Amino acid sequence: MRRFLVLLIVLAAVASRPAAAQSPAPAAAAANPIAAAAPSGARFDPEAATRAYLASVPAGERARSDAYYEGGYWLILWDFLAGAAVSLLLLATGLSLRMRDLAARVSRRKPIQTWLYWAQYLVVTSVVLFPLTIYEGFFREHKYGLANQTFGPWFGDQAKAFGVSLVFGGFALMVLYGVLRRTPRTWWLWGSLTAVAILVVGALIAPVYIAPLFNKYKKLEDPKVRDPILSLARANGIHVRDVYEFDASRQSRRMSANVSGFLGTERISMNDNLLTRGSVPEIEAVMGHEMGHYVLNHVYKGILEIGLLIVIGFALVRLAFDRIRAATAPRWRIESVGDLAGLPLLVFLISAYFFLMTPVFNTLIRTQEAEADLFGINASQQPDGMAQAALHLGEYRKLDPGKLEEIVFFDHPSGRNRILMAMRWKAEHLSR
Repeated sequence: MRRFLVLLIVLAAVASRPAAAQSPAPAAAAANPIAAAAPSGARFDPEAATRAYLASVPAGERARSDAYYEGGYWLILWDFLAGAAVSLLLLATGLSLRMRDLAARVSRRKPIQTWLYWAQYLVVTSVVLFPLTIYEGFFREHKYGLANQTFGPWFGDQAKAFGVSLVFGGFALMVLYGVLRRTPRTWWLWGSLTAVAILVVGALIAPVYIAPLFNKYKKLEDPKVRDPILSLARANGIHVRDVYEFDASRQSRRMSANVSGFLGTERISMNDNLLTRGSVPEIEAVMGHEMGHYVLNHVYKGILEIGLLIVIGFALVRLAFDRIRAATAPRWRIESVGDLAGLPLLVFLISAYFFLMTPVFNTLIRTQEAEADLFGINASQQPDGMAQAALHLGEYRKLDPGKLEEIVFFDHPSGRNRILMAMRWKAEHLSR
């Protein structure tokens, strides 16, 4: 969820960094390992129960998931540096100028020129960054035993993502550059508001209209699973008639679900891995968490919070863009912020801003995830199901990081904190 939102802020940045790697999970730890390790009743100890859950994960699996997740810290840096290098290469070699001039020769219409430039930009950056994309999204996933797909189907999904970026990214860039050209003095304000609008559209339509391009969705027919989920939804004001499942198992073994849509398109979706790997309490806890995001309006709150970061970012980028443009005018020949040849510079500056804001961005998302966790526990009343779900996530996330490490790098609460929250809830309800 974190990288998708950042890229929607300015869809020009989609091609400047590798596609987000899918991180499926291997087999889960044994269900409810604290049954014997933690006494029940008034003497129930949340800390002891949490330690028992963490101890249930074999040392080898902990070491593997720790190494995988810690390696991701470096990938944040390498992704940024690789994208920055491509942007500077396009500017320094004059390739961005030639791409702009070619678009201008093909059409006199500015929107068409923008789309033609975007198509060239997307092709060039995707090709240059493809080795890193393959390593991060395919070879590394297989190295840690986290991927199901062979190269052919994986590449097919990459091609689909390229097509989506080509169409929707081109449209978004046409809108954004139309605004930049018409507001040369206050472009940072109107450009940021336009980026927020693009973010809103993307966040609302992607789960309903884009996700089905990558997976097949069908109605869940099993009443033993479906009916309790629908009951939980009705009890929390979510008016849906069906639950959908999708075939994420063709790509990974990650367990996930979501509640998405608006204006009559609301739907509850869960992947087939959650059905086959998750216990009933775990399924209910996960669905309660996802319903929490929906009921607590986290999409809209997230857009407001991220929107504020975008406005601040564009204001800072304006200062840097104008100075760099003036200093490099004889070489890079960027006429103004509305000049398509300056897109690599704009992408570089925005990417640098969000790279530096990684801890802030992660903290905003992590706070919402903690709120959804607590909502899910209260709604489903399945604390052990929530703890089991945290162990599943711990199969490809570090379960017990340091405090500063969690603040900087985690966009979800750590496994330890999620389990501890669930066990504290359990302790309070057992003592009644």
